[in-house]
Amino acid sequence: MAGRVAGKVVLLTGGAMGLGKAATKALMAEGATVIITDIDEAAGRATAAELGCGYIKQDVTDWARWQEVIAEVEAKHGRLDVLVNNAAITVFGSIADISVEDFKRCYTVDVDSIFMGCKAAIPLMAKSGGGSIVNFSSAAGNKVSPDLAAYNSAKAAVVTLTKSIALYCAREQNGVRVNSVQPGTILTPNVESVIAGTPDPDATRAAFSVAQPIGRMGEVEDIAHLVVYLASDESKFATGAPFIVDGGLSIA
Repeated sequence: MAGRVAGKVVLLTGGAMGLGKAATKALMAEGATVIITDIDEAAGRATAAELGCGYIKQDVTDWARWQEVIAEVEAKHGRLDVLVNNAAITVFGSIADISVEDFKRCYTVDVDSIFMGCKAAIPLMAKSGGGSIVNFSSAAGNKVSPDLAAYNSAKAAVVTLTKSIALYCAREQNGVRVNSVQPGTILTPNVESVIAGTPDPDATRAAFSVAQPIGRMGEVEDIAHLVVYLASDESKFATGAPFIVDGGLSIA
């Protein structure tokens, strides 16, 4: 039986670990050819060797590099069906505490990179007959904190940017769908390291868990399954939508 994304060529940023690695594994299990990119070359190559996917070193904030990456995918595979803009950073700080430089850095990685990725990929995806773009936002785009001024606003911007690009693609009738994903607190290696670095890791883990009304943190597979759906033709009527998977965090 053919997989749900069999024959599709997928480019996924920030794929070395966490949500990106889990999504790569799930997409490959359903038949996709996946090329991950990551700025951490050692981690990226290790994941590629483990999973059997492709790897390209990339700084997603570099426009020239985006053009090179898309050209490399076209040269090797002849097409691009799915782009998953997963790479991101979290920058902490209130309006009083955060520096102008850190605020800009958060936007550069979390918003500008998605703009550049979509801009670079859409022409090839349209030439390939259309496809799906999945932009990673966060439940933090809905549920705000006084100490996440940059991250909250950047992740909210991703949702609005996604809608604008989706409407552009619909107007052009180029066959490209664009949706965003808003995960809640997911137990990734990054979250594990944050928990481990607190004075009372057990208390922090409990607090992170109960923040979701469902009573636990999410698992990487919870988001990976959604990425597969959005990458597949099963979601062919979905575009411009924010898909919230956060255990009820946004509505609490």
